[in-house]
Amino acid sequence: MKKLLLSLAASTALVAPANAEMLDLEKDVLTFGFIKLTDMAPLAVAYEQGFFDDEGLFVTLEAQANWKVLLDGVISGTLDGAHMLAGQPLAATIGYGTEAHIITPFSMDLNGNGITVSNEVWEMMKPNLPTNDAGLVAHPIGAEHLKPVIESFNAEGKPFNMGMVFPVSTHNYELRYWLAAGGIEPGYYSPENVTGQIGAEAFLSVTPPPQMPATLEAGTISGYCVGEPWNQQAVFKGIGVPVITDYELWKNNPEKVFGLSAEFQEANPNTTLAITKALIRAAMWLDENDNANRPEAVEILSRPEYVGADYEVIANSMTGTFEYEKGDTREVPDFNVFFRYNATYPFYSDAVWYLTQMRRWGQIPEAKSDSWYDEVAKSVYKPEIYLEAARMLVDEGLANEADFPWDSDGYKDPTPAADIIDGIPYDGRTPNAYLDSLPIGLKGEQKVVGNEVQG
Repeated sequence: MKKLLLSLAASTALVAPANAEMLDLEKDVLTFGFIKLTDMAPLAVAYEQGFFDDEGLFVTLEAQANWKVLLDGVISGTLDGAHMLAGQPLAATIGYGTEAHIITPFSMDLNGNGITVSNEVWEMMKPNLPTNDAGLVAHPIGAEHLKPVIESFNAEGKPFNMGMVFPVSTHNYELRYWLAAGGIEPGYYSPENVTGQIGAEAFLSVTPPPQMPATLEAGTISGYCVGEPWNQQAVFKGIGVPVITDYELWKNNPEKVFGLSAEFQEANPNTTLAITKALIRAAMWLDENDNANRPEAVEILSRPEYVGADYEVIANSMTGTFEYEKGDTREVPDFNVFFRYNATYPFYSDAVWYLTQMRRWGQIPEAKSDSWYDEVAKSVYKPEIYLEAARMLVDEGLANEADFPWDSDGYKDPTPAADIIDGIPYDGRTPNAYLDSLPIGLKGEQKVVGNEVQG
């Protein structure tokens, strides 16, 4: 594992602006963890562009083997913070899996994931897919087109296996959402059975992101949901075809967060503000001037100490395009969003959506009140820290006043039906009504008992 040691001698950082408000840091030597995905970019950029250095922070970035190791590092204190799955701080705080109070003052990005199927599955799906005026397959592709493939597998006595990166990952919930929207049961969890495969028609299991293409190529799984560059890597290697991006699944959906323990934040409030300031600046840099800095960002991410994939593979999605079938490259300017659309603001409504999906599939086994969802969201997502950091940047002349939602109550306006693949709108203020509106999944007082849903 290569460490990136930030020092005054080695840093290429610019000197902090003369009017910068230098905080009295409780801790200035920090270690942050990440997984090799393009959406760790704010950390790499904050390091490489000297934004951490401007805040007086001396940072080491360490790639982690998987999401569990990363979470354990934050809980134990061997990592001071990390690029995290949005579901991890929420799950830890409510005691699903490892119990610990983790918070986030910063959301790292919107969108950035895709669902890829093997060449075998694609060849079975493609003849029945509609085409556009150019004769290309029309997108988005709904999971109803996968249903006959699963039935064919079952007729041959074969299970239909798919990969996702972690039980509380966006990828697990997005893959389940897509399958359920197409009438396919993705399976349930119960306190006694945490496989998530109770009653499943498609069997989902965990594979670490960088291993997805190799696992697909080996035939262990027939498809997966993962972040970039591992969908584009399948295209590059000629072993699979992405069928949908999460932008098509749910326009501008929330993705990763930067997570710290509540204990760290309480002991190091100024350091937490400084970290947040540096990450906001990195996100701004990534999106500024219509993504003008993305080629430089791709070069940074392609280095082995960061993502370590080929420049061309990362550029396929990071620079505003996305390749589906080999040669079928389309404009997707918002595939990766790091700052615009208030991407970095930690909205309570984003947290509530993750919690609804935990409830929907049985990870939260009992019904909860709307107020419970609100309370958990507010215990984990910390927009007040974010806005304090943003205010400092504005006062220092490093950010624009108009770029931040100062008057927000923490909840986004409801996501309209047109922006979600199943045409069901989402309002974070009414989580139980939202759960009731979804045809597949637990609702009301339902629970999983043994191998069936009761109630």
